[in-house]
Amino acid sequence: MEVKNLTFAYDKKSRGDKGELENKILDNISFTIKNGKITTFLGANGCGKSTLFHLMTKGLAPDGGEICLDGKNINAMKQKEFAKRVAIVHQNNQAAADITVEKLVSYGRTPYLSLFGTAEKEDKDIIDWAMEVTNVTKYQNRELNSLSGGQKQRVWLAMALAQKTDILFLDEPTTYLDIRYQIEILEMVRKLNREYGITIIMILHDMNHAVYYSDELIGLKGGKILVRGNPGEVVTPDCIEKVYGIRLEVAKWKERKIVLTVR
Repeated sequence: MEVKNLTFAYDKKSRGDKGELENKILDNISFTIKNGKITTFLGANGCGKSTLFHLMTKGLAPDGGEICLDGKNINAMKQKEFAKRVAIVHQNNQAAADITVEKLVSYGRTPYLSLFGTAEKEDKDIIDWAMEVTNVTKYQNRELNSLSGGQKQRVWLAMALAQKTDILFLDEPTTYLDIRYQIEILEMVRKLNREYGITIIMILHDMNHAVYYSDELIGLKGGKILVRGNPGEVVTPDCIEKVYGIRLEVAKWKERKIVLTVR
């Protein structure tokens, strides 16, 4: 997946003397997502990372530039075609109160169903696989609302996996979860990447988590990419200050774990 000269503003009427958009949320950014890796977007609130996420998942359309998947502009792709290539787990997910786990996971097969919505044995096998991988098979007959936050998040992951895509987008997958479930979800994300070769693109706020579970970090500020690279390159006091506007010290580095303290 490649982002080329991407520009976006919510206020389309605000233009400068040269007819260009003002108050840009994203300003002419370009980068390429590495296949088979975990890439994490970092940055302070309002930096543009959520907008970038929505643009890359067809939730918004760019004002300038393009986002390509295997050389094809995603805005030229039909939603069903895109859903066979890219799965998405949003930060806030909603479903009917009485829906069962298995039923929700089965919705991941929607892009593949026939006109009459008939599921085949292959679809059922994939649904079972997705529940097994995310360890929610034991909840398959329970209603979603009877589960804890961490259990629900695994169910949403299972639904995304049922799409059988090569790319998975995760919008702050650990939000609202306690530390146990945060680590559980991130360990699962790494397993999906390492064992099944799924390319992961996610937003995280916790720097330690981002460093430990990512192969590539992209730091945004003011709608521009300020830092990009592997955790060893990006997580330095200078780079953190550029992105967050606060000077932090990398106090410990062991097995890619760090502790950040204010100087």
